[in-house]
Amino acid sequence: MNPDAAGPPPRWAEIIAVGSELLVPPRLDTNSLFVTERLTDVGIEVRLKTVVGDCRSDLEEVFRHALARSEVIVLTGGLGPTDDDLTRDAVAAVLERPLVEDAAVIAAMRRRFASRGVRMPEVNRRQALVPDGAEVLENRLGTAPGLWIEHGGRVVILLPGPPGELMPLFDRVVLERLAPRVGADRVFRRVVKICGRTESDVEEVAFPVYAAWQREARPIQTTVLTAPGQVELHLSLRAPDAGVAAARLDAAVDEIVAVIGADVFSTDGLAMEEVVGHLLRQRGVRVAIAESCTGGLISSKLTDVPGSSDYVVCNSVCYSNEAKVRVLGVPEGLLREHGAVSPPVAIAMADAARALANTDIGVGVTGIAGPTGGTEQKPVGTVVIAVTTATTRTVCMFRFPFTRVRVKMFAAQMALDLIRRVLLGIKPAAAFVWRGGADQKPGS
Repeated sequence: MNPDAAGPPPRWAEIIAVGSELLVPPRLDTNSLFVTERLTDVGIEVRLKTVVGDCRSDLEEVFRHALARSEVIVLTGGLGPTDDDLTRDAVAAVLERPLVEDAAVIAAMRRRFASRGVRMPEVNRRQALVPDGAEVLENRLGTAPGLWIEHGGRVVILLPGPPGELMPLFDRVVLERLAPRVGADRVFRRVVKICGRTESDVEEVAFPVYAAWQREARPIQTTVLTAPGQVELHLSLRAPDAGVAAARLDAAVDEIVAVIGADVFSTDGLAMEEVVGHLLRQRGVRVAIAESCTGGLISSKLTDVPGSSDYVVCNSVCYSNEAKVRVLGVPEGLLREHGAVSPPVAIAMADAARALANTDIGVGVTGIAGPTGGTEQKPVGTVVIAVTTATTRTVCMFRFPFTRVRVKMFAAQMALDLIRRVLLGIKPAAAFVWRGGADQKPGS
């Protein structure tokens, strides 16, 4: 058998991210996310990802297993000039191919250094070592070239680690080589975003819908993911025709919306702040926000959207009680009687924000983010959100049993969602809504 003969069209891929720095904070492996998205676009599903430190024996073992089970193996990183850049060596050893110095790669590196007016260190010659039979993929933005190897019906792709080099190299060279191999099928995706339900609630309601999809000739695959304040249903369909796939995914989204209802806030990839921004602009409505426990996070999210000056007028962070009284005019008696974290104070904050900025909607948010400050009646994670207009007052008390940062993130998301619901005239979210009191439990 010819070990280099091309096999059937590849459908499954595996990524090996190389580098000890990826095993410790704060470095994140963003390359794998990029590669996964690009491979999915052309119909190749990534089933496994491994992060391996700078240890040759570990890398050889991981690569050997990948070669036995995956049709496309993408290795990122470990192609630099130093002794701990071991990807070339490990791949060559497993494939039993000698490393050969490529004169063209050396010449290209020398030209690159010369263009910067410096001499190429001899240590860079390591980057010109190529496993016998590999094709060099030109890296126009760095000294480490990519490599393309076909072996035993597998495709092995080695890519430089810096994202600024990997991403353009992948888009410019790798995709055009892979796309013709995968046949007509592509993977089409849709994301349904939900606020106001927990992951388990979404699963319970939606499972009968997407379980039925598995009986179809081309089933829609579903993944349930969570983010602070929202649940996401990721739908994917492998099909040869974009129009047919779009129609089928549209129908699937309609089925999900039919069982989940108004808790679905996005079916087209938009974030909550974008959805709320569009609604505010469409209705010609302006908003002002008074934040306490969220510390400006709601305002930040709203103003992340380009053109938000059309509807965001004047927001304030009034963290202390003194600021609530002096800036917003919240009555001191209200704070003494009910406490800062209470529906009356949240309503007063929202009304004050609306009056001060002369807007259509006012939002008041106050809470106990923790880890201290809670009581039996108002434990850490208690947040009160009020949205008021000239004629309506909508207020909810939430209990978010999380860390300080996550309490703030959940509170910001639920505040934006409450604005959305007021604009659409629908009921507040059910998840986490809490009436307070030691004998009552928060929703879950």
